Amino acid sequence: MRSDNFSKGVARAPHRSLLKALGFVNEEIGKPVIGIANSFNEIIPGHMHLRNLVQAVKDGIREAGGIPMEFNTIGICDGTAMNHIGMKYSLVTRQIVADSIEATAMATPFDGLVFIPNCDKIVPGMLMAAARLNIPSIFVSGGAMLAGKHKGKRVGLSDVFEAVGKVEAGLMSEDELAQLEDTACPTCGSCSGMYTANTMNCLTEALGMALPGNGTIPAVYSERLRLAKRAGLQIMEVLKADLRPRDILTREAFENAVAVDMVLGGSSNTALHLPAVAYEAEVPLSLADFDTIAQTTPQLAKLSPSGSYFIEDLYAAGGITAVLHRLQEAKKLHEEAKTVALVSQGELAQVAKVLDEDVIHPWTEPVYPTGGIAVLTGNLAPDGSVVKAGAVDPEMLVHSGSARVFNSEEEACAAITGHQIKKGDVVVIRYAGPKGGPGMPEMLTPTSTITGMGLGKDVALITDGRFSGATRGASIGHISPEAAAGGPIALLEEGDIIDIDIPNRKLAVRLSEETLSARKAKLVPHDSGAKGYLKKYATHVSSAAEGAVEKY
Repeated sequence: MRSDNFSKGVARAPHRSLLKALGFVNEEIGKPVIGIANSFNEIIPGHMHLRNLVQAVKDGIREAGGIPMEFNTIGICDGTAMNHIGMKYSLVTRQIVADSIEATAMATPFDGLVFIPNCDKIVPGMLMAAARLNIPSIFVSGGAMLAGKHKGKRVGLSDVFEAVGKVEAGLMSEDELAQLEDTACPTCGSCSGMYTANTMNCLTEALGMALPGNGTIPAVYSERLRLAKRAGLQIMEVLKADLRPRDILTREAFENAVAVDMVLGGSSNTALHLPAVAYEAEVPLSLADFDTIAQTTPQLAKLSPSGSYFIEDLYAAGGITAVLHRLQEAKKLHEEAKTVALVSQGELAQVAKVLDEDVIHPWTEPVYPTGGIAVLTGNLAPDGSVVKAGAVDPEMLVHSGSARVFNSEEEACAAITGHQIKKGDVVVIRYAGPKGGPGMPEMLTPTSTITGMGLGKDVALITDGRFSGATRGASIGHISPEAAAGGPIALLEEGDIIDIDIPNRKLAVRLSEETLSARKAKLVPHDSGAKGYLKKYATHVSSAAEGAVEKY
């Protein structure tokens, strides 16, 4: 075992002495040691309860004859980081999470690992670490927050962001906004809609790295504790089987995950995170793969922010195994894909049932004819761009409008709240990509404000940055190459006409190649002024089209 490196032989006496300083007794030393990567902190609602889950995991590990050793990773809350400099640090933490776990697990010879993530960048960061380390591993997330209630309607965090726009437009009072903010986030857990955190937790299950229920059991349900205990028991079985992450994270597993993503209409951030995990697993996965799968996999579920259902409803409808069952019905599931349950995805799907067809539609009644995510290309995005197509109002699927160009989110938000954006406009926010931001900040504030002000069916927003999973509307992100790399989005000027055609996967500006070349010749290199970790990140980060991974 790896743990023999600090437990066996005369030369390891100093190591055992240090283990005894931790409280280990002789009867424990020599048993399999399971590292627990915990992301508990007191700054994220999705993570505030994770110590309880970790205790359940530890109980399971000990019951099965292993020795748990817990350590922590960092994590930030995207919601509270939104619309200020903090959002530049969101995506970059994905790399810090992966690197910190790699360092800890290489320095400490764990035999297996249990990963306890829940929100946004922590889930993919941990998946990247698992793929990189290739030590027997299992994931158990903290689970989703329950939906809130306001005036008899169920609500989530995205409703609060959109309500800000309603107040700006005079459509809601500040008193009602205060009532909404008191009720929208009623429990611990990752925010209640099919936002990035819940999308990634669902896809971790679809990849085969978590037990059934990981993506959808609500955080406050005791079933979540039981799942954690089972994960502690199961990691010992995974260890005995010597099943490693790269045995699970195959090309077929990633295709299953993308297909589930398309059925669910998940966050557009998956087009960054799944390729980043695949990169660590040395599996090719591109934006073109996303679009290929999207073209043949319709969206069957419409969850918040694009619909009225929440993660708790997906759980009650049968969860991710029910979605896998749908894919199996249509022969779109790689059934032989391995899982930490030590049975195949096909076997899990076979016994699953769809319990509510209003939540998970049948194939004959899709909520959107293609997958929930679309990849657009054209002279404005030669390497691709991403839109949550299933969350776009039908009126905006094809749109042409005049560019309103801003070099920062702050400038754009000031113009939006200042009523300077008119119907038909295409808001352009550039120098917000992985290098230009740096950090590729999310754009939930401008998109939700546009929607809240009643302009969601009339105004589009395009950016080389990205969007929160809580975003809906004609919001096109990840435009590559980004402005800081000299991409065409850097060449746009006020009044240029931009054509958006989501069904035909096109994003273009009505300018000739000659005009674009002439503008590029005059382009001044962008200086983000980044310092510290952001400067390091900007120096090494790849294009959004490649998952925005750091390359050295």
